[in-house]
Amino acid sequence: MAEVILMPRLSDTMTEGVIAAWHKRVGDSVKKGDLLAEIETDKATMELESYQDGILLHVGTPDGGKLQVNDLLAILGNSNENINELLAIHAGGAAAVPAISAAVSIPDIAPSAPANTPVLDVSAMEEVVLMPRLSDTMTEGVIASWQKNIGDAVKKGEVLADIETDKATMELESYKDGILLYQGAKAGEKILVNDLLCIIGNEGLDVSAIVAAVKNGATAPAVIETPAATVATVPAATPAVLPVLAPAEPINEGRIFASPLAKKIAAEKGIDLRFVKGSGDNGRITKTDINQYTPAAIATPESIKPIEAAVTTAPVAVAGVVSFTDTPVSQMRKVIAKRLSESLFTAPHFFLTMRIDMDAAIAARAKMNEVAAVKISFNDLVLKATSLALKQHPKVNSSWLGDTIRTNHHVNIGVAVAVDEGLLVPVVRFADTKSLSQIGTEVKLFAQKAKDKKLQPSDWEGSTFTISNLGMFGIDQFTAIINPPDSCILAVGGISQEPVVKNNQVVPGNIMKLTLSCDHRVVDGATGAAFLQTLKGFLEEPVRMLV
Repeated sequence: MAEVILMPRLSDTMTEGVIAAWHKRVGDSVKKGDLLAEIETDKATMELESYQDGILLHVGTPDGGKLQVNDLLAILGNSNENINELLAIHAGGAAAVPAISAAVSIPDIAPSAPANTPVLDVSAMEEVVLMPRLSDTMTEGVIASWQKNIGDAVKKGEVLADIETDKATMELESYKDGILLYQGAKAGEKILVNDLLCIIGNEGLDVSAIVAAVKNGATAPAVIETPAATVATVPAATPAVLPVLAPAEPINEGRIFASPLAKKIAAEKGIDLRFVKGSGDNGRITKTDINQYTPAAIATPESIKPIEAAVTTAPVAVAGVVSFTDTPVSQMRKVIAKRLSESLFTAPHFFLTMRIDMDAAIAARAKMNEVAAVKISFNDLVLKATSLALKQHPKVNSSWLGDTIRTNHHVNIGVAVAVDEGLLVPVVRFADTKSLSQIGTEVKLFAQKAKDKKLQPSDWEGSTFTISNLGMFGIDQFTAIINPPDSCILAVGGISQEPVVKNNQVVPGNIMKLTLSCDHRVVDGATGAAFLQTLKGFLEEPVRMLV
């Protein structure tokens, strides 16, 4: 008898799961204990094993698809067993599931279609690829580039495309051999998670019916396939010639005489009247002068230089003309804006600042680096001291979950890393158990991977506390926005020499300012202050970190 498998709740906060990968396909024989699928939850990617023998008769969603907890995940049974009744029972829970199962179900158990509706024959289809969820916060992806074009042969394991998520640009590999028959978007365009990304199959397969079926059953983008014969190609870069503009000199100084209409038109066109020569009485600027005005440019044979048309150069600012560049917001910047706005306007922030005497830390670091295999930075010292202070103040190492406050017993510290597109926060896991050399090596590796866009979701998920350090940029002090679900973030300024009082004498000192941003729903002022006192003790006497 057929067995229905529902999406299990694999963590206490899980409300939905994403199929990271099916390890069995419809029609495959399944043994008890075999791995059916890998399911990505809000916490981790977990393996789902079968509890019985049978044939996989139905899957609720393909690779990359999302199901709510208790939605229909799969059906196991005997070959040729009719599962239409089970599908009807669970139709309400599976209403939002992409209708791919009908396309991949084995023919002898496919639901019957009306007499006047042609049955979709997908026996030749190798794979329908939906936009996968490549990070925990991803809602859409941008095609950074296609590595395969329509009509190209694709081997299992080859890279199909580079996908830009809100975190990084990641490679998407093919799970099948075949021909790339369809692309759901062009390079630079966006696709929502679970929308149709591409189709891989046998040469000559008509994909129009498959595309229509996916669009009718799933939230696929309204994209018309471009046949392989008409795919546009980018021409080779050809030299172009641009004049080098000489700096223009203002024609009008002081009070400028111009008719009201000329001023109005100039304002609308963004023309600076200082550079317009007037033809009216006493040099008065008229409407005609504005309409006939062109920015002054001097081009000489020596100043004309060829450039490559494909190379992007800085725009030339022309005197007297309003100029600007609009840059589309990247996926990363969109999510940074959304998450930090939500954090700032939902979490009641308060800020605590403390001055740290870094004389002892400077001396200790110099001694350590004489023997350390990896150069230890001040940031490494702060990270290690913070991890030990968090063990003594677990309330600061907590998360706000709405109805509950989670006190984390492990210490995973996120380290904010600036990249061109925005900010990434890779996580040093169990930082309190690692040596300074291990922390330094890990942070340097994360920084390089972030710049190379090689970070994976496992690198940035699961922080319990975050550190943002702008000291290396010459910033003395700043406040940072909490990175949810953490309840605190530490803003680290640079070390500056300031006069301090020691032994009743004013002497030069090395001072670093730390500012702790706290979520008042979790952390009170006294709790945050006590944490900073402990952190101050570790940094001002680094030998205490070794005890």
